[in-house]
Amino acid sequence: MSIEVFFKKQLRYFDLDISFSCAKKNMVVMIGPSGGGKTTIIRMLAGLEKPKEGKVVFGDEVWFDSLRHINISPQKRHLGYVFQDYNLFPHLNLFDNAAFAAVDKKEVDELFELFKINHLRKRKPHMVSGGERQRCAICQALARHPRILLLDEPFSALDAITRRGLREELKNLKSRMLFPIIYVTHDIAEALYLADELLPVVNGKIDDQWLHKMITREPSSELALRAAREPRLTLVY
Repeated sequence: MSIEVFFKKQLRYFDLDISFSCAKKNMVVMIGPSGGGKTTIIRMLAGLEKPKEGKVVFGDEVWFDSLRHINISPQKRHLGYVFQDYNLFPHLNLFDNAAFAAVDKKEVDELFELFKINHLRKRKPHMVSGGERQRCAICQALARHPRILLLDEPFSALDAITRRGLREELKNLKSRMLFPIIYVTHDIAEALYLADELLPVVNGKIDDQWLHKMITREPSSELALRAAREPRLTLVY
């Protein structure tokens, strides 16, 4: 099922006003400079923050409607949310973290094999690297059988090599996911690599001109070349 989103909210430096949709099996990547409202949008979508005005409809379910005073709790939205800072329980080992809310614990074994951390299953988060913790956090989110997956700059704190490897794993896994995925990043190369649809967000609004300027500022740049090789990408309006 697809998700449709409309939000308005007054922030400290600008007014956020945005609407977009994401179909099942698609990944919408929100791209834009830091501080532009991307994390606020994804937190409102998850139900962790409340917009001043807005509406969130998942399939035929209304999760939020300011006019009708509907605001479904994050737990009832049944989504997966992967944060930048891993969001793991420090007292549990990696397997127990991923299995905490799993629908079927046997699937955790499969996910750990897929993300190459099965040999670390008995280790606690402080005993493994940042990339390994983030792999576990993604397994944790997927084991819940989420109806939508939200990824808020999940790789931004990692080194370049680890980040590249996780990006590739996520892209390979994406074809097996049947739900909408919304991914937040400020890394344009990462956005071009992962996205089915791009949502450029600047100061709380969609700004396709900003993305065009960033890609074409240097016509011979890697970004421009990669964009030219990705005709499948569309901008979300």
